[in-house]
Amino acid sequence: MKINANLIRVGNVLNHKDKMMEVLNTSTIKPGKGGAYIQVEMKDMKTGTKFNERWRTSDTVEKVSVNEIDVTFLYIENDNFTVMNNQNFEQMTYSSRLISGKEKLLEDGMNITLEMIDDEISTVKFPKNIKVEIKTADAVVKGQTASSSFKNALTTNELNILVPPHIKEGDKVMINSDTLNYVEKAKD
Repeated sequence: MKINANLIRVGNVLNHKDKMMEVLNTSTIKPGKGGAYIQVEMKDMKTGTKFNERWRTSDTVEKVSVNEIDVTFLYIENDNFTVMNNQNFEQMTYSSRLISGKEKLLEDGMNITLEMIDDEISTVKFPKNIKVEIKTADAVVKGQTASSSFKNALTTNELNILVPPHIKEGDKVMINSDTLNYVEKAKD
């Protein structure tokens, strides 16, 4: 579907130069002289390469329609992961390369979202914040009271993260699923 460049939003998927590109950032620039233009930072969904592109606000671009399917993660076996569609309870198996680097975040029964373009998975979206339990944490260094100081910790699912000094073994914390950074101590 063709849209004007000034309607591009973060998260849109564009077909640009025969590549599927996810929009990461947009900014509209209005110079003192001449027409306004939009600067768009995009990521190639297959290779992960980032691109910057600039369009006049009146230019048209090809927006791809993305279908989202809510699924429940079941298990990983060999090089595949299996999920269950939350609408029709159908089980589906996909290649683990779609979640490479994030396998350790998965837990049985976790709700994730599959983004589909032309009946093919383009992206696997995890919940924004994920609760993990601290398996081991470094001891607090005396005098390390600055609010910006962090210490190393290992979670029960073998993730190495940085946590504030007050976090100890057995605590449950929330981490950002994209950056794997500490967000807050879990409330329950």
